[in-house]
Parts: sequence; C-alpha cells; structure tokens
Amino acid sequence: MAVLLALLASVCGGLADFAGGVASKRTPAVIVVALSQLAGLATAVAVLLVASPGSNNPADLVWAVGAGVCMMLGLVAFYSALSTGTMGVVAPVSALGVLVPVAWGIFHLGEAPGPAAIGGAALGIVGVVMASGPEMSGRVAARSLVLAAAAGIGFGATTTFVAEAAPGGVVWTVVVLKLTIVTLALPFLLRDRRAIADVPRLWLARTATLIGVVDVTAMLSLARATTLGYVSLVGVLASLYPVITVLLARWLLHERMRRVQQIGAAVTFVGVAILGFA
Repeated sequence: MAVLLALLASVCGGLADFAGGVASKRTPAVIVVALSQLAGLATAVAVLLVASPGSNNPADLVWAVGAGVCMMLGLVAFYSALSTGTMGVVAPVSALGVLVPVAWGIFHLGEAPGPAAIGGAALGIVGVVMASGPEMSGRVAARSLVLAAAAGIGFGATTTFVAEAAPGGVVWTVVVLKLTIVTLALPFLLRDRRAIADVPRLWLARTATLIGVVDVTAMLSLARATTLGYVSLVGVLASLYPVITVLLARWLLHERMRRVQQIGAAVTFVGVAILGFA
C-alpha cells in the first residue's frame, strides 16, 4: 500500500506541476502558487473536519510547520533558479533533493532496504534526473546551480518533515503545512494583486482549485505512505513527479521529448517495477 500511495503522490504532484506551469503562462507564477495553496488549504481543512482530529503533540506541530517552511523556500528557490538558468539544468539538480529523505531514512531512522529495493530506488533517481532533460553542454550559471540545489533540499526536507509529523495525524499534518505556506505566501499575493486584474476570475478560480485539490491529494498520499513504509523508499517513489509532468507535456502540449528524456522515463518505470516487487 505504501508503494501505491507514494506513486499516487507522484502522479498528482506531476499533474499539479503541469497545470501550474500552464497557468503561469497567463499569470505570474507567484499568484498561481499563492492561490492554489489557498485552495489546497481550504480542501485540507474540509477533509480534517470530516475525517480526522488534530494532534496533541507539540513536536508534530513543529515538524508540520517546518515542512511548510521548507516547501515555500523550495518553491521560491526553484522559481528563482528558473529565472537565472535553463530548465535543463534546474530540474535535474533540484530532483536530486530526493537524497534528503533517503539519507534521513537510512542514517537517522536506521532503515535497511534490501538489495532489490536499493537497486530500484537508484534506477528511479537516475531516471528522474534523465527525464528532467539535463543540459549536456554550454556554460551553467553558478547562481542557478546553487538555487536549484537549495530547491532540491527544500523539497526533500519537506518529505522528511512530513514523515516525522504524519504519525500524529496525516490530515492534520497537511493542514498545518498548507496553513504555513499560505501565511508565508500571503505578502506576495497582496504585493502582486494588481496582476490578477487582467486575468479572467472564473478561469483563475477554477485553475487554482484544480491545482489545490490535486496537490492536497498528493500530500495526503505522501503523508500516509510515510506511515506505512520506509521513508527512504517512499521518498524516492514520491519524487517521480517530474516524469509525469514531462509525459503530460508530451501528450497534451505535444512538446518534443529528447532522447535522454525518453530513456529516463523508461529507466524510471523499470525502477518502479523493481521497487514494487522488492
């Protein structure tokens, strides 16, 4: 079940990133992020009221807030990296953030995956980096590399912190995470509120709601998966979302996939298959 939930998190995460990327072509990315996170918070609160009470452990609160802070920092660093570098450099470097939950699970939690699981995880990581379309030539700005690495660490730390908070309540963890992100993003939304005036309100509301709901589904799936399986392996499976985004861009926007991306997608699926049987 942990494998299926982690894969669901990747599918939903990839869909949310794809929708967010498309929406960002019509309105500033910070607006898309802020409004979609607000919609996600409303969705998570609604689920919390129906399905689950909150945690009574203050430590869980600290981990959940930390996850929200790391996610926000990761998003800011990721978009900043894209503004100074190419996607072919930023995406694969940030994808390496998966090594954070892997290291946490093995060295801090004492997890010991079997040889097959380790091999499948390694193939998954390599496949994601390849599918992100790494730039093989040309000069790379040091600033974009640093920001991409910071984004990866932020995303990886988010998974790690969610895993620590989730035992106190899966839904509660996601609510606190989203509330933290919305609180941090609100100043940006107020600063750039004039940019919303030129965007159709109904379209923006529908798009933000779609991204928010799908993103919350991803986070709930991830949080639950970390309570059922190894954090190190769940972190790898939940980090495969760039492959989903690339495939959606290929199928729906007819974007061309480079040969390295095609091979990367295939390698990723092989890694997932191995993990599924490990």
